[in-house]
Order: sequence, then structure tokens, then C-alpha cells
Amino acid sequence: MPGDRVAGVDAMIVRPATPDDVPAIAAIIAAHAERGEMLARPADQIHEGLGDFVVCEHEGAVVACSSLVRYSPALAEIRSLAVADGVQRNGWGSAMVQALQERAREEGITTLFALTRAGPFFERLGFARCKRESFPEKVWRDCRFCPLRERCDEEAVAVTLDAGGGRPGDGR
Repeated sequence: MPGDRVAGVDAMIVRPATPDDVPAIAAIIAAHAERGEMLARPADQIHEGLGDFVVCEHEGAVVACSSLVRYSPALAEIRSLAVADGVQRNGWGSAMVQALQERAREEGITTLFALTRAGPFFERLGFARCKRESFPEKVWRDCRFCPLRERCDEEAVAVTLDAGGGRPGDGR
């Protein structure tokens, strides 16, 4: 993954985040959080979980970010997926998801999920809608502390990462 160029996209580099990327990651996430599109992630929290983050770099600038949060050896979440204002709809978000799927497969993770307000985006990438309650690890670890817990408007989506490319619960 370090410095991987995404097929079909000129000059798009997906790579692990570095400490120098923290201000850009924080700014991208903050812009979305200010609009209520995602939860804020302060720079110190990003720095603490920096090993989980990947970024998309274009012409030397970080234009997208996301993280892979592990709940068990088989389960992980795509979190903090955000693309900088002004460059959306150019494949950056899809590149982030592909990179995290690759990383998850390399680590032997078999189920990847997200809580999101962008369900159709994830569905186009092979994820299926499912019940939030399917991921009690997430609810216990994070949701119980969320200020939006009682009025959450995010939906759960998930994909099974195996050689068959199935979806959770489809029997593959």
C-alpha cells in the first residue's frame, strides 16, 4: 500500500498517514463535522490513531482520509471517511474504501462495516445495508458515548471480505 497509485486515476496516491498529515486530516474532517455530516475528530485523537489512517494525496496535498478501526481479528470499521471540499466526486472516496478493504484482507479481517449517512455510496462499492445491532462491538465501544446516540441517523453497511466477495449473511 505505501504510495500505491490507484488504477485509472492519474497522480492519485493512497498511502498510510504520517504525523505531517494530521493537520490536513483534521481540517478535512472538521469541515464535514461543522456541517453535521460526521463526528468531529480532534487532532490529538487523530494523532493517537494515526496508524489506522490512510490518506489520498494528489499533487502533494492530502485530499481524502479514512481509518480502519479493528474490533476483533475478523471485524473492522471504516471510519472518518472524508474528501476535501471542492474535489468530491473524483474517485477519492472510492480509492479510500478500496485501500482499506485491501488492508483488511491482508490482516485477515472478514467483515468490514461502516455507520454512515452515505449508504448509496457504499452500496455502489458492494456493501449491503444491515442492522446497526449486528455490530454490538461498535455499540458498546463507541455509540454509547456518542452525543447523537438517541437520535442517530446513520445506517449500517457491511461487506464480507473473502475470495467469493459475498455479503454478510448471504451464505458464501
